[in-house]
Amino acid sequence: MGSFSIWHWLIVLVVVVLIFGTKKLKNVGTDLGAAVKGFKDGMKTGAETDEPAPPQVTAKKSTADSNTVDVDARPKS
Repeated sequence: MGSFSIWHWLIVLVVVVLIFGTKKLKNVGTDLGAAVKGFKDGMKTGAETDEPAPPQVTAKKSTADSNTVDVDARPKS
């Protein structure tokens, strides 16, 4: 998009403001900064331990999960 003129960028900016609104766009910088900081902290703590994270346990399967068929669990004929 480097070859676009200033009018193209202005139209893109207007469309983004119309979609998201100015209130949400004000918080984009802080949200992005917090996400990057959290990612860096996660990478630091992940690099310190060589053990894999314990598996997460879910409380209950949804109805969609109970209706699916695991191909590996079916009996072979």
